[in-house]
Amino acid sequence: MKRMKAMIAYDGSGFAGYQIQPDSRTVQIELLKVLKRIHKGRDVQVVASGRTDAKVHATGQVIHFDTEFDIPSEGWLKALNVLLPEDIRVNHIEEAQPGFHARYHTSGKTYRYKWDRSPIISPFTRNYMVHLKQRPDVAAMREAAKAILGTHDFSCFCAANTGVVDKVRTVRRLDFEEHGEELHMIIEGSGFLYNMVRIIAGTLMEVGTGKLQPEAVAEIIRSADRGAAGKTAAPHGLYLENVEYEG
Repeated sequence: MKRMKAMIAYDGSGFAGYQIQPDSRTVQIELLKVLKRIHKGRDVQVVASGRTDAKVHATGQVIHFDTEFDIPSEGWLKALNVLLPEDIRVNHIEEAQPGFHARYHTSGKTYRYKWDRSPIISPFTRNYMVHLKQRPDVAAMREAAKAILGTHDFSCFCAANTGVVDKVRTVRRLDFEEHGEELHMIIEGSGFLYNMVRIIAGTLMEVGTGKLQPEAVAEIIRSADRGAAGKTAAPHGLYLENVEYEG
């Protein structure tokens, strides 16, 4: 039995998220259907680095599955991409090291959030960036972001309905990039709480639009109060970009 590790990308627009849900189209369901077909009707478990919500995209999601088939990597790549729907692609696949686990062995993740500052949003990007009604003060957002760097209890940036008890995480990088009318937030950390990246994006955008002062972010973190932070940013601007592993 071999364990295969794959990096996949998907357009989240047509999915109710990554994880299996009743009566909904999800990325995991599409992967399971294809692997079952390849394995002649046998169910094959697929494990991902983590789940993404409805309409959230991925350019660097990582999965693993076990197989008894001795197929070279290029064969797997071709077979999977022929059978998968066009809104999911396998960009790389290889045999994993013994004991590799796509979820439990992660050491960090990078997300990217995209806004469109153009006066009129293009119909071709409306599902992939969040349109802004006013141009934000990016310098103020950068100043506020400094308070988020480091290791903190991030209860204020976690959805209230989570069951996670330990909310201490480490944010190693938080930058902004400007590409023409596009504004990107790139955040890298040891791990993220439920909706954490989207709440950070929403809070920093409130700084950018003058609803919050940059120095307020440090106090919001100290408060550990979700109600003190900004609104959760829309899901379709978010991309899971990279997953890091131990070793």
